[in-house]
Amino acid sequence: MSVGDEVRSTEQTRPQQSLGTAAARNLATTTKSVPQMQEISSRWLLRTLPWVDIQGGTYRVNRRLTFAVGDGRVTFVKTGDRVEVIPAELTELPALRSYEDDEVLSELARRCEQREFGPGDVIASFGSQTEEVYLLAHGKVEKVGTGPYGDDAVLGVLADGAYFGDQALLDADAIWEYTARAVTACTVLVLPRQAVEQVSERSDSLRDHIQQRRSIPQQRTNKHGEKEIDLAAGHTGEPDIPHTFVDYEAKPREYELSVAQTVLRIHSRVADLYNQPMNQTEQQIRLTVEALKERQEHELINNREFGLLHNCEYDQRIQPHDGVPSPDDLDELLSRRRGTRLLFAHPRAIAAIGRELNKRGLVPETIDIAGNRIPTWRGVPIYPCNKIPVSEARTTSIIAMRTGEADQGVIGLRATGIPDEIEPSLSVRFMGINEQAIIKYLVTAYYSAAVLVPDALGVLENVEIGRWR
Repeated sequence: MSVGDEVRSTEQTRPQQSLGTAAARNLATTTKSVPQMQEISSRWLLRTLPWVDIQGGTYRVNRRLTFAVGDGRVTFVKTGDRVEVIPAELTELPALRSYEDDEVLSELARRCEQREFGPGDVIASFGSQTEEVYLLAHGKVEKVGTGPYGDDAVLGVLADGAYFGDQALLDADAIWEYTARAVTACTVLVLPRQAVEQVSERSDSLRDHIQQRRSIPQQRTNKHGEKEIDLAAGHTGEPDIPHTFVDYEAKPREYELSVAQTVLRIHSRVADLYNQPMNQTEQQIRLTVEALKERQEHELINNREFGLLHNCEYDQRIQPHDGVPSPDDLDELLSRRRGTRLLFAHPRAIAAIGRELNKRGLVPETIDIAGNRIPTWRGVPIYPCNKIPVSEARTTSIIAMRTGEADQGVIGLRATGIPDEIEPSLSVRFMGINEQAIIKYLVTAYYSAAVLVPDALGVLENVEIGRWR
């Protein structure tokens, strides 16, 4: 037997001479933390969004009358390598706006031809006759025109769900005013004008609808699509002063408060006996409220009814020219609106922005907000928001906002003064004790968000965050 074995044998047979730590811990006063929760994030959106208290649970956004139509996106269904357009989505085309005959729309959808284009392929050439409508199911397409010095200039970038060439349905003499060129591999559905004419020959409703669209007089609008206000300026003498009035939308949008709720259950034995040094009920409510706020911010970003990503107008969505979030793309995003106050991006997108700035030798300025150093671009803070989704292809979005009612921006909606309120628009209501001695509390949060004018909100879409060179 070795010396080490002899020592261990002696320790095992020797009687215990002092109190063990396991027993001593039962009598000790333990220093402990409150319950921790990994889900809690910075929630900058909830902290920076200006909140407006509303009455009656509804907020109506009145705007000037606009004549812009067809500003949506087309949705597709993919089965294997076969892509089909949803028939009702064809009404996003201006020529088919408000058309309701499902059978005719289904026939038009069946006549769409699927085509594949490789990077660099020309889909449509400048100056040629416009005879087909293109529905972009997947990929990126550049609109290329001629610059002021004769070289090519990129007029815009189109992505999934976009359409172009739709003027072919209303004007038989329309020509392409730009060249459409594939940037990536593209899947496109093509609807020939000839196919639409063949269907309209058998459908009186479609023929009448298109004819009506053609006969609608061109409304005088400003660059935002709003009905123009007739004015006179720079005149002399005694000319007739134009008469005018400001018309409003007949059916303005109304935002109803959404709700997030849960029923918190606590056994009365726990609430009665295990409240020192921390109140169990308070800690249970605190953690539940934290989870509720995380869900609230998620809904403000992703909800299909009022979420920011789904309520951005089509002409306020832009695509990065090279995929990555370059300084040029951020400048383009800021230029779409006056007074951009906030940028929101996933933390991984902020890292990608930093990489692109490093490549150009640029160092972003930072500002101190509540003790946090927040990066900025052109003086606009870029707040991290982990609720902005990242796709499997490692693409995400960057949100730009102008905020506040006074600036016709984006606002948060809430209702204060609700019963059992513990924070504005958040309540914890006692629901009683059941026969199993379980206490129940109803935890509720009411919220929504409203975009007062379309250019208050912009999104840089399909931003690549996985490119490292």
